[in-house]
Amino acid sequence: MTLNIKSQIQEKLLFLSRFIHSPGQIGSVTPSSRYLAQKMIDAVPWNQVHAIAELGAGTGPITNYIQAAVIEGTKVVLFEKDPHLQKKLQHQFPKFTCYTDGCEIQSALEQEDIVQLDCILSGLPFYNFPKAMRDRLIEQIRLSLKPGGLFIAFQYSLQMKQQLSDNFEIKEILFVPMNVPPAFVYVCQKGASTDER
Repeated sequence: MTLNIKSQIQEKLLFLSRFIHSPGQIGSVTPSSRYLAQKMIDAVPWNQVHAIAELGAGTGPITNYIQAAVIEGTKVVLFEKDPHLQKKLQHQFPKFTCYTDGCEIQSALEQEDIVQLDCILSGLPFYNFPKAMRDRLIEQIRLSLKPGGLFIAFQYSLQMKQQLSDNFEIKEILFVPMNVPPAFVYVCQKGASTDER
């Protein structure tokens, strides 16, 4: 068995164990596929991104693509609630900072001396969360993005479409059948008006 295949199996087993431990927080039994990760990464104008966050980084399948795509000097802030997965992320991506709570993006940005983000990528299972938590997350995302900034999120249904369209302009929704389960990628943009910090 090659090291790469062994590593992939270990990642899937870790992800499955964390799903069993906290199904409402993890949202899937397996990490995002490379097809899903690539679709999200392709939607980002990397030459214009100087500060980016990833919500729900998990075992890092999308984070790997971020690491390969970012230009030198770009600040990357990860958010992962599960302590086991967070520890793995900190070890695997030492150049990126990692925080626990996506509901506190503004606080993390202050600590990182970032005014606003150019882009936020998300793998959070929004519809698994209570409405108050969803509302808080969306508010934090909107406040943390610069005018014209992108919010790119994958979901396993179209249930978040209305709430996202109420807060952002949905530029496109991409379907990714090569994922377990199949996923939708929302590419959203914050309006041009500014928000007070």
